[in-house]
Amino acid sequence: MTYPVFPREFVFGAATASYQIEGAVAEAGRGESIWDAFCRKPGVIKNGETGDVACDHYHRYREDLQIMRDLGLPAYRFSLAWPRVIPDGEGAINRPGLDFYSRLVDELLTEGIRPFVTLFHWDLPLALQRRYGGFADRRCIDAYLRYVETVVTTLGDRVKDWITFNEPWVYAVLGHLLGVHAPGLRRPRIAFRVAHHQLVAHGRAVECVRGIRPDARIGITLNLAPVHPEAGAAAPGRRAERAVRRADQSLNGLFLDPLFRGHYPEAFWRRLSILRPPVRPGDMETAATPIDFLGVNNYTRHRARWSLRNPPFFFAMDGTDPPEREFTGPEGTEFTAMGWEVYPDGLYEVLTRLRTEYGNPPVFITENGAAFSDELSDRGGTDAPCVDDPRRVAYLDAYIRSAHRALREGCDLRGYFVWTLLDNFEWAEGYSKRFGIVYVDYPTQRRVVKASGRWYAGLINASRA
Repeated sequence: MTYPVFPREFVFGAATASYQIEGAVAEAGRGESIWDAFCRKPGVIKNGETGDVACDHYHRYREDLQIMRDLGLPAYRFSLAWPRVIPDGEGAINRPGLDFYSRLVDELLTEGIRPFVTLFHWDLPLALQRRYGGFADRRCIDAYLRYVETVVTTLGDRVKDWITFNEPWVYAVLGHLLGVHAPGLRRPRIAFRVAHHQLVAHGRAVECVRGIRPDARIGITLNLAPVHPEAGAAAPGRRAERAVRRADQSLNGLFLDPLFRGHYPEAFWRRLSILRPPVRPGDMETAATPIDFLGVNNYTRHRARWSLRNPPFFFAMDGTDPPEREFTGPEGTEFTAMGWEVYPDGLYEVLTRLRTEYGNPPVFITENGAAFSDELSDRGGTDAPCVDDPRRVAYLDAYIRSAHRALREGCDLRGYFVWTLLDNFEWAEGYSKRFGIVYVDYPTQRRVVKASGRWYAGLINASRA
């Protein structure tokens, strides 16, 4: 198989998130997170599953490091569990929790693997949610900054690459508007406060990290996707075009515009009306604090249609309710197990837009991957179990070639992280969806590298060569 050729300095890696893999939720002083509490609510997680054990990475991280080394991963993106470091969010530091991450970083560096650390990947300490309503209250920003200061002071001599927030849109909208993620609220006014306060917290964290470690590189990760008219529609009319524009502002512009232009999309801000979050003097300047790179998570595209039943947006987007099975749409369109359309050109469209409309910032693709129905095979009884996942190989190959195309045309693309290293707890989907390039047999915690993992190792090796 031939691979696209990337520059030698291009960074390849794999990404994970703390609540999705660590387990050990009640060990070594870790406090509860909003996801611990959310998983206990009846009916919100498929099959009533939780992240209590997940991949047991807390105890098995050395085994997972060996897999990373065998795959030849140059970099590893992971998140810290805030409640493992500061159990109640703003009180005493939990030294065993901080020591766990310190050991992880040390061993990554010993293996020659560059750590990229995400400071917040949705697992807010439950105490802060109960005390302040989480990021709905500005006091949570101060608690977050103390947490940032704690971990950067401890790890910043070894970790140089930091991400302030992962997908703040998902945390705000799915967690506080649609209620399908923790903390499970459906309160529009609160959702937009949470979005705004994350932007302010991000800007202040950038300043905090640089104040402690001037040599640090720091950015933020956004979920970005092109928005197109609904599938099967005739030539789009004015309403369809307006729906696409409004959906794009709500999904992409809500964070891109404050970060790179210092203001919210004007038309979107007007439509918010009484739902606008309170913006204090200096907030937007803080949100627009220059960053060293932008993280981009992309999996699919969205389609928008006009809808008067969905204020204040007046549009609806396809793909918000994953089907129960994989399926093929009209004209052979392929979908993943999440119900997301396989659309590799979408990654090219996102990267090209960042180049032409937002000043061509340095970009790392911090997540890209696909869930499919993987099965463990024993190869007819041999001692070499395997997982053949040709659809994932084809997906990754197509998306990486799309990224390569954008790089050739001048996008300042610095790296690519596959989502994800290990099959894991997939939020509201529990363990029913497998994204990993490494198969996890949850009853035994056995790890088996999939064919896609071997393919990815080949890509990395070819780029090094």
